[in-house]
Amino acid sequence: QCAINLQGKPFYALDGHPFCEEDYLNTLEKCCVCQKPILDRILRATGKPYHPGCFCCVVCGKSLDGIPFTVDATNRVHCIEDFHKIFAPRCWVCKQPIMPEPGEEETVRVVALDHSFHIQCYKCEDCGLVLSSEAEGRGCYPLDGHVLCKSCNAKRVQALTNHMTTEL
Repeated sequence: QCAINLQGKPFYALDGHPFCEEDYLNTLEKCCVCQKPILDRILRATGKPYHPGCFCCVVCGKSLDGIPFTVDATNRVHCIEDFHKIFAPRCWVCKQPIMPEPGEEETVRVVALDHSFHIQCYKCEDCGLVLSSEAEGRGCYPLDGHVLCKSCNAKRVQALTNHMTTEL
């Protein structure tokens, strides 16, 4: 392409045409991370070419060649663990992300009063009873934005009623 005399010099043949090294390298796909030509295996993900060593999590830098990954809304690549740490809903009680345990793909979160909870953090605010919609007598009986069991809800309602009747 550059019309350099290739006689006695190394060259590359592409589609039956000779190329000097510089012109040949310019025909190769470039890695979208480092912008260098990809000489060996091309890893193609999210519609873009990568060197296998350049395809890494933007948070921890771990190579994602051959392992599950995901992308965020801006198309940045994340390992699954870091994606969950950053984007998973946070538990209202412990403030930690609600994410699958290592080796698991799914998790369960409880949503109550417009807040998310780990199953083990979904407790009565007064007595600490772990609440569940499946266990008899362990349902959530909210009152004034508080997560309560049936018994503690009844106690608070009784206290409010007593307080109101003494004021009259």
